[in-house]
Amino acid sequence: MGAQTPLEGFYNILSLSIPAMTLDRQSQSPASPEPKSIDSGILGGMRNQMSRSAFAAWAIIWGVAAGTGDGAAQVIRVGPPTCKAIALTFDMCPVRKGTGYDAELVNMLMTKRIPATFFLSGRWMATHEQEVRALREVPFFELGTHGQVHAHLPRLDADRQRSEIASAVTLLETKYGHRAPLFRPPYGEYDDATVGIVRALGLRFILWDVVSGDPDPRLSRSRMVERLTATVRNGSVIVFHANGKGLHTREVVEDLYQDLVLKRGLQPVTVTDLLDHCEQRTNH
Repeated sequence: MGAQTPLEGFYNILSLSIPAMTLDRQSQSPASPEPKSIDSGILGGMRNQMSRSAFAAWAIIWGVAAGTGDGAAQVIRVGPPTCKAIALTFDMCPVRKGTGYDAELVNMLMTKRIPATFFLSGRWMATHEQEVRALREVPFFELGTHGQVHAHLPRLDADRQRSEIASAVTLLETKYGHRAPLFRPPYGEYDDATVGIVRALGLRFILWDVVSGDPDPRLSRSRMVERLTATVRNGSVIVFHANGKGLHTREVVEDLYQDLVLKRGLQPVTVTDLLDHCEQRTNH
């Protein structure tokens, strides 16, 4: 397998009918383009009542492997389709302008007690020590890493990829005392070397199945909400930004909370809870 470039060949499977599979063909933001391959999903947590045929079809289409005992190095885009929950995820990429932190968004999540998963780049952490410590203290927030300098990983050799991935993990652990087993590659780009390195580091490889498009200046709040409410399904992992690049992120998340959580009953959870503890969380 060569480098997985955004969007290339991704929509070849649109004609297939797959329960809970979410594909969004609208224009994506340059900050987080849609990756290409449908390499794997998550088998754990499916309910017993799911038929064997449906289970098999979902596994085959998504290229799912049972994975290692600790779940490391699967390329994960979506949670179990029987899980009536969603994961709101927020990338913290380094920025050249602005504060690099959407305080209004984070405060809203805290006020409404909405679980969320944040993927922090090393360069972002280096300039946002107070914010990292604040995020770490919220019991319903989860932290992962997003590379050191937000590099295009397939353009790097294996040694440089390992440094780019491991440096942010080490920084979060040594400076902040926080072990983060979740990793999201910058731009959603990766190749075979990336997958092998993530496996060797014992990390979980987290992508997404729904793109918010929040950095795109062409997308209005209403258009974003319309697209998201139409595409989000059970087990969806939605990618946003909390570094100030999302133009309508706070408002859109508030609208989704009304439409998806309060009306449709999709419970927001962290990525780890979506993958490992869905039934325990959604049954309470």
